[in-house]
Amino acid sequence: MDRTTRLYALVEELRACAPRPRPVAALAARFEVSTRTVQRDLQALMDAGVPVRTALGRGGGWTVDPAMTLPPVHFTADEAAALAAALAHADTPYAAAARTAYQKLLASMTGPTAAAAETLAARIVALPSRTEPTVREAVERALTDGTVLRLTYVDASGRPSERAVEPAGLLTAEGRWYLIAWCRTRRAGRGFRLDRITSATPTEEPSHPHDLPTLLRGSAAATATRPAALDVSPRTPLVS
Repeated sequence: MDRTTRLYALVEELRACAPRPRPVAALAARFEVSTRTVQRDLQALMDAGVPVRTALGRGGGWTVDPAMTLPPVHFTADEAAALAAALAHADTPYAAAARTAYQKLLASMTGPTAAAAETLAARIVALPSRTEPTVREAVERALTDGTVLRLTYVDASGRPSERAVEPAGLLTAEGRWYLIAWCRTRRAGRGFRLDRITSATPTEEPSHPHDLPTLLRGSAAATATRPAALDVSPRTPLVS
């Protein structure tokens, strides 16, 4: 068993036992390697951000949070290289998570696959986003947690306004990203260009759920479609 396969199998072994810890000696026997090799593999997983941890005391060992990990996915060399290149240059919402995913993916590769991924990534360049990192993080948090977002927005005429919005989703068009949300101030669905949001603060107030296609209906983005990779029927529009 090569190291990459063993790392995947090690995480799955810990997932299967969680929340009970597995002693290093038991893991070494399971994979027919030395305890030193297991310790080195576990450290590599920790360095890559996998939530493995030690449990001290009688019956202690290593465990992993099953809610924070996914089962192993076996990519082809081309798929792994393409994913690594895309993640390395992600300048979109959730870009921080994409960068750590890139680091984990690259750490799991060996030999020609890793070299191919790094070479492909080096051939792709991107202009930096004009969206403030704090704004992006606030939008991401509000969308993920389903909470109300308070923001300051500057419209196309340069007029600023304070808004309380209930996020429904994100739209990308012509290289720009928009937050689609129900605006409590305007009492209607609105699109907010991320680079025109000068400040954003997530709240603890739960947001009412809003259907993204419904908010887009009647707008210039009414015919927006999901990315093909996210839809088994890529030609199906978001709005019927």
